[in-house]
Amino acid sequence: MISAGDFRNGITIEFEGNVYQIIEFQHVKPGKGAAFVRTKLKNIINGGVVEKTFRPTEKCPQARIDRKDMQYLYADGDLYNFMDTETYDQIALNADTVGDALKFVKENEMVKVCSYNGNVFALEPPLFVELQIIETEPGFKGDTATGATKPAVVETGAKVMVPLFIEQGEVIKIDTRTGEYLSRV
Repeated sequence: MISAGDFRNGITIEFEGNVYQIIEFQHVKPGKGAAFVRTKLKNIINGGVVEKTFRPTEKCPQARIDRKDMQYLYADGDLYNFMDTETYDQIALNADTVGDALKFVKENEMVKVCSYNGNVFALEPPLFVELQIIETEPGFKGDTATGATKPAVVETGAKVMVPLFIEQGEVIKIDTRTGEYLSRV
């Protein structure tokens, strides 16, 4: 059990039959009346965000989220297959569970599979990936003062905006949280 006075960003709690992650919290002590904790909670199962207030002495059970490193094997129609590299157990997840998490992930790369009570609810790709550009327009020299970008398609099929000097066939580093180009490799 965790009291509302001990809330921190990123903590997961069970509240009203759902599992929430604390996105923001603020301890408020008004001049008149009792103190309270104002929170913004994200439902980890369906992604919805709600705002709730708690008394600092209220207690909630802390939810245990399991994050396991698994290797992405292959896609088979709407099913995506993953393998635990320690036990060699394989699981198949449907497209609804996977969502856009594999947009920048190649086959045989490691991802974190997040589950609660054995039910998988999300995937976390690596923070940074290195992918080869398979399609982009030719670059123009000298037009970089404006920081202009052009669209490019990487080997996973995702589209990324890259600087004009990047050529087809180059390997680039991408931030998977934002989908932004970071640098050449």
